[in-house]
Amino acid sequence: MERIKVTELDHIVLNVGDIQRSLKFYTDVLGLQAERLDEFKAGKVGFPSVRINGDTIIDLFPTRGVENAGNQTEKRQGNLNHFCMVVERQDFSGIVDYLAQHGITVREGPVSRWGARGRATSVYFLDPDGNEVEIRCY
Repeated sequence: MERIKVTELDHIVLNVGDIQRSLKFYTDVLGLQAERLDEFKAGKVGFPSVRINGDTIIDLFPTRGVENAGNQTEKRQGNLNHFCMVVERQDFSGIVDYLAQHGITVREGPVSRWGARGRATSVYFLDPDGNEVEIRCY
């Protein structure tokens, strides 16, 4: 494989200290639709999401000890858990070898995970600054 072609942004995952506060902000203030909320409340999934559009979501990942007490004047460091980009099947088929050729170690995957369009196969790795990146194929 010569080079992969990223086709879209699938989702971002935000670390949040208070799920209810974050849901209220994203649904009431920004008008986004909550997803998987009943499953989250029932303990069936680890986090709820809010939908931006048909192809993009924000996952609200609960963290312990990272309370921000509603401070909206200072950016909290380390808030982004990871972000996810989508590639076509032909680009994903050799993704582990492709990344290895570029000196990038896959931290997890290929593994089946839920995203903006349902289940897909993903790999996780770090960028040069230590940000976790997910690449997936539906």
